[in-house]
Amino acid sequence: MDLDEAYANAAHIPGGETYPERWAQAAAGFREKTLCELDLPYGESARQKLDLFHPPRLAKGLVVFVHGGYWLMSGKSDWSHLAAGPLAQGWAVAMPSYDLCPAVRITDIGNQIAVAIGYAAARVPGPIRLVGHSAGGQLVARMTARRFGARWQDQVEKVVPISPLGDLAPLMRTSMNADLKLDDAEVLTESPIHLPKPQIPVTVWVGANERPVFLEQSRTLSDTWTCERIVAPERHHFDVFEPLCDAESALTMALLAD
Repeated sequence: MDLDEAYANAAHIPGGETYPERWAQAAAGFREKTLCELDLPYGESARQKLDLFHPPRLAKGLVVFVHGGYWLMSGKSDWSHLAAGPLAQGWAVAMPSYDLCPAVRITDIGNQIAVAIGYAAARVPGPIRLVGHSAGGQLVARMTARRFGARWQDQVEKVVPISPLGDLAPLMRTSMNADLKLDDAEVLTESPIHLPKPQIPVTVWVGANERPVFLEQSRTLSDTWTCERIVAPERHHFDVFEPLCDAESALTMALLAD
C-alpha cells in the first residue's frame, strides 16, 4: 500500500483544494461578531497562543478544540467558527495553536497542548470537554494519559477525537516522516492506542466517506479503548467537524451532553 496516497485527503475530496480558504473566511467572519480574546500567550514561542471565545453569560465550563494538519500545518485562526455550537450551549471555547514539526516533535506538541489547556482552565472555571480533529484527535486523546501532573485533568469530563490518528506507526512509512521524525519509541509513547484506557467517557467520531485508513484508525482506537464510535453519514475528512457550528447537532451534543 502506498501510504502517502492512503493518508492524502484533499485529492480525494471534490474541491478539496478550496476548503482551507473557506475555513479561514468563515473563521474570520465569526471572530468579528463574537466576544473573544485573541492571541493569548500560553508559552514562549510565537505559535504558543490561543483564542478564547466567551458566551454572553457565565460559562458552564470550557471546551478546548485542537486543530489538525498532520502536526505540520494550520493554526487556530482557521477554525474559530467551530466554536459556534458550544458557545450557543453556554460553554467557553479555547482554540490553541502550537509549534509545528519539524521545528518540534509530536511529543513536544502534546506537552504544549497540556500547558494550553491549563492556561485556559485557569481563565474559565468548571468542567472541561476536549475535542480535536485528525492530528488534533491524537492530541486530545493523548490528554487522557495521567502523566502531566496537571490539576486540570481532574476537570476533564469527556473527550471526542474526530477522525483521530490513534496509531502513529503507519506514518513512519510516509514521506511526512522526514519532518515528523517519528521513531519506534515515540510511536509507543504518543499513539493513543498504547495509552491506558481512559477512565472518562470518550466518543470517537469519523465520517463515513473518509479515506479507509481513517475509518480503520478510528475503529482501532475505539476497539482498543472499548469506547463509543460514531460514523457520521455522508461526511468526509474536510467536513466531518462542521456540525460543531450547530448547537443542536449530534456532534455538539456528543461533546457536551452529560
